[in-house]
Amino acid sequence: MNTGSFPSLLDQALQRRYALLESLHAEGTDAYRLFHGISEGRPGLTIDRYGVLILAQTFRDSLAPDELDEIEYSLREKISHPFVFVYNHRGKSVSQSFDEWHRPNPEAMAELTCREFGLEFLIRARHQGLDPWLFLDLRAGRRFLRGIAKGLGVLNLFSYTCTAGICAAASGASEVWNVDFASSYLETGRKNALLNRIPEERFRIIDEDCLPVMRQLAGLPAGGSRAMKREFQKFDPRQFDLVFLDPPPWSKGPFGAVDVAGDYPSLFKPAVLAVKPSGGRVIATNHLPSIDLDSWIDALNRSAAKAGRPIRSVQTIMPESDFPSFDGRPPLKIVVFEV
Repeated sequence: MNTGSFPSLLDQALQRRYALLESLHAEGTDAYRLFHGISEGRPGLTIDRYGVLILAQTFRDSLAPDELDEIEYSLREKISHPFVFVYNHRGKSVSQSFDEWHRPNPEAMAELTCREFGLEFLIRARHQGLDPWLFLDLRAGRRFLRGIAKGLGVLNLFSYTCTAGICAAASGASEVWNVDFASSYLETGRKNALLNRIPEERFRIIDEDCLPVMRQLAGLPAGGSRAMKREFQKFDPRQFDLVFLDPPPWSKGPFGAVDVAGDYPSLFKPAVLAVKPSGGRVIATNHLPSIDLDSWIDALNRSAAKAGRPIRSVQTIMPESDFPSFDGRPPLKIVVFEV
C-alpha cells in the first residue's frame, strides 16, 4: 500500500469533518470515523476514534512497518488529544486475524469506554471477533431511534453488544428486548446497560438464536422439523411498537440461514408481523454494498404486503458525514418502514 500522500489525505478528511466533529463533541460523542479510505483516497484502510482509542484497520493488504509509522505520525501531528493507537489487519477468518493480532500489547487488549450522545459504551481494540463493539456507521440509525423511542416497546434483533437497545432504553423506551445467540457479546451489552444505569426491569437480554424468537413472537412456527429437535426458549406471540432489525450479511444455525443477499424477506416477514399495526415501525439495515437500495425496498414492500401488513411509509436514513459516499450509495442501508 502506497501511503506517500497519506498526510495530505488525512488533512483533507479532517477538514471535511470539522463541522460534524464540533457537533458530535457538543452532544457528548467521541466515537467516529476519522478516515474512510474507500471514499477518501486509500481503499482498504479505515481509521476510527473510540474515546482514547484510535483504531486503524486494513481489509486488503496489510501495512508495512514504515507505512504504519507514517500513519501514526500523521495522526499524532493532527490530533491534539492523547490517544492509544492500535492497528489491526483483518485476515480471512476470525481465528487467523486473532492469531495475527494476539501479541503482548496490554493497550490493545484493554477494555476502554467511548461515548455517543453522552452514553458510555465499552470498546476493546482486539477480541475474539472481527468487528468493533460499536458500529460507527449505524450512529444515524441510533440517532433516529433516540428521537422516537420514548414510551415505546422495542425489540432489538441481532443485538450484538446491545448498543441500539441501550440508546432506546436511555431515551425512555418502556421496555427493550435484546436478542442474540452470542453470549459474550450480550455480556458486553449487559455491562453497557450497567454503565448507563439502565433499569434491569426495562432491559431484557435474551441469549437465543433470533430466528425462533422472532418467528414465535410473530405467531409463526419456530423452524423446520430438524430445528425443532433443538431446545429453544418459548415465547407467546406479541407485538412491539418498534423492531430494530440489524442482521449480519450471512450466518447459519440450526434454525436456518441468515442470508441478507438472497433472502432478506424471510427475516422481514416475522419482523413486520411482530410490530403493532397502524403505526408500528421496523428499522431494517442491510450492510452489503452490492445490494441496490431501491430493489431491496421493493422486495420488502412486497414481503410486507404478502404478510398482510402493507407498508404505509418508507424513510431512508443516510450514514453521517464521517462515512462519506460521494456517489450517494453508501454500503450501509438503513430504512424505516411504517406499517
